[in-house]
Amino acid sequence: MGTAPHNRILHVDGDSFFASCEIALNENLRGRPVWVGGGRRGDGIVIAANRAAKQFGVKTGMACFEAKRLCPLGVLCRPHYDGYRDISEKMFRVLEQYAPLLVPVSIDEGFLDFTTMDSVVWRNTTPEKYVREICDRISREVKIPVSAGLASSSRLAKLATDAAKPGFLEIKPGEEKEFLKDRSVRELSGIGKNRQRSLAALGALTFGHVAQMPSSLLKQKFGIWGQQLWLFANGRWHEPLLLEVKDRTTISSNTTLPDDEPDYEAALTFALSEATRLTGQLRREQLQAREMSLTIRFADFSEAGGGHRFREPQFLNSIINTALEGVFRDVMQGQVKPVRQIRIAFWNLARLDTQPTLWGRTGAERWGALDEATQELNAKFGNAAVMTGAQLALRRLDDAHKNPKAKCPFAPRREIMKKLWGTDADPLAHKGDWEKRLSKVSKQAQFQH
Repeated sequence: MGTAPHNRILHVDGDSFFASCEIALNENLRGRPVWVGGGRRGDGIVIAANRAAKQFGVKTGMACFEAKRLCPLGVLCRPHYDGYRDISEKMFRVLEQYAPLLVPVSIDEGFLDFTTMDSVVWRNTTPEKYVREICDRISREVKIPVSAGLASSSRLAKLATDAAKPGFLEIKPGEEKEFLKDRSVRELSGIGKNRQRSLAALGALTFGHVAQMPSSLLKQKFGIWGQQLWLFANGRWHEPLLLEVKDRTTISSNTTLPDDEPDYEAALTFALSEATRLTGQLRREQLQAREMSLTIRFADFSEAGGGHRFREPQFLNSIINTALEGVFRDVMQGQVKPVRQIRIAFWNLARLDTQPTLWGRTGAERWGALDEATQELNAKFGNAAVMTGAQLALRRLDDAHKNPKAKCPFAPRREIMKKLWGTDADPLAHKGDWEKRLSKVSKQAQFQH
C-alpha cells in the first residue's frame, strides 16, 4: 500500500518589489541604488529600496532626505502603481504555468502546490532546477528578481524564502526541525506582539525552545494555535495548500488630498465622490453595507471621526451619501484645521442580488444593470465617460482630480485572483481555462526534462 506524498509548497516573493518594478520600467536605473518614496509628492518616507540601496543603510520607513544623505548617488523614484500592477499580473501569469494550484497572497508573492510534481514533471530533473527555471524566466520576461522557498507548508516555505533572499532554499522532508531550531519565533508570519511576549515569558524565544516545551502547556496557554505552533516547531505541521475565495468583510478608501484643503465643502465633495465609487464597487461584488465610518485627518495629523449604522443593509448612493454627509458635518463641527486625508469604510456586509437585468423586477437588479453599463462605458471611453454629480463637481473644483493618481496596490487575495481568472462576482470564473492550458504545459515540461 503506497504512502501519501509529502506536501511540497513553493513560496515565491518579488525582491524589493516596488524598487525592482521601477528598474524594470526604466532600464537606465539598472545597477544603481534605487528607492521609492511615498507621500503626496513621492518624497516622504521610503516605501521600498533595492539591495544596492540597502547596502548604504537605506531602509523602509526612513525619510527620503535621510536616504539621500546616506546614499548621495542613489535615485529616488516616485511610485508608479499602475506599472506595479501590470508587472504583478505578468509575474503571476508566468507562475500559473508551473503548478496545478496557485494561491496569490499579495501583489508580489504567492504559493504554488508542488505536492504531486515528483510523479508528473520532476522525473528527469530536480526541484531546485525546476524552481530556478521559474525564477530565471520571471527575471528574463518580467525583468524583476524573485526569491523562493520550498517546504512542507506555506508558513515554512515563507521562512525558507526569507532565509534564501536573494535566491532559493529547499527544506527537504525531515529537515524542518533542524532548520527551525535556532530561528526566532518573531519570524513566523502573522504572529502578534502579544503572543511573542507571552512566549518570551515562558522562555520560548526560538522554535527550538518551543519544540522542547510540553504541547499541553502551549494548548492551555494558546488553545489550538499553541498545538499548531508545537507541531510546526517539531517539523510535524504539514498543511495542504488551499485556494479559498471569501466575500469581503470590509471595503475602504484611504486617500490623501493633493493639498491640505481648508474648504470643508470641497472636502465633502471629495468624500461623496469616494463613497459613490466604493458603493459601486460593493454592488458589482453583489454586496451591501450595514455600517459605515468616516475619519478625517487634518494638516497637523490629528484626527476626528464618526460612524453610522443603517437600519437595513444599503446599496443606494442616495441613502449612503445622505448618511455620509450627516457624519461629515457632525465630525467637522467646530473644526478649523485644513483637511489632509479622508478615510471611508463600509463593513458588516451582506449579500445583494444585483444580476444585471435592465428591466429587472427589483431596484437592486436595475442598479446592477446600471453599474455594469457604467463600468463598460468607462472601460471603453475612459474613467470620466460616466460620472455622478459629486464626481463632476470634484473635477471642476480642482484640476488635480481630473487625473487622480493610482491607489497604492496593496490588493487582497480576492482582487488578485479576479485579475488573473475571474470577475467581480466570481474571482474564479475562468480558472478552468488556464487549468487546461497548464496540463499542456506540464506535459511539454515532462518531455523537455
